[in-house]
Amino acid sequence: MVRRMLMHASCAARDGLGILLTGAPGSGKSDLLLRLLDRGFDLVADDQVTIGDDGMARPPAALAGLIEVRGLGIMRLPFVPSARPVLVAELTAQPVDRLPQPRRDKVLDLPAIAVDPRPASAAQRLALAFEVVTGRASQHSGAFA
Repeated sequence: MVRRMLMHASCAARDGLGILLTGAPGSGKSDLLLRLLDRGFDLVADDQVTIGDDGMARPPAALAGLIEVRGLGIMRLPFVPSARPVLVAELTAQPVDRLPQPRRDKVLDLPAIAVDPRPASAAQRLALAFEVVTGRASQHSGAFA
């Protein structure tokens, strides 16, 4: 069982299920979250995510509906109040494996992948990963096979 915790992360959701974006400050979490919103995902939280005793991701009250858009400032957007995380995307500037082995997040025990957020395809790759972990798509080999 997950204990209540505050994470330095962002969260996007679809149909009540979420992707947690983790990474160092300035790694691109907010920008990638913005691109996921453009792909039909909902904002849950930007910059900080509370994981409740029930395992649900929620925004801290003071940050609910807020997202930092670099070059514009802090924007208020529609948001959903909670989502059940099903995937952890660890943002990295390091090269990622072409065919990674399946692995799980050590804290949340969820499927985890490394993602370079800089390519234009990063949001689509995350959307595909989300489809696989939610059973809406299948994978032949790689991170979830």
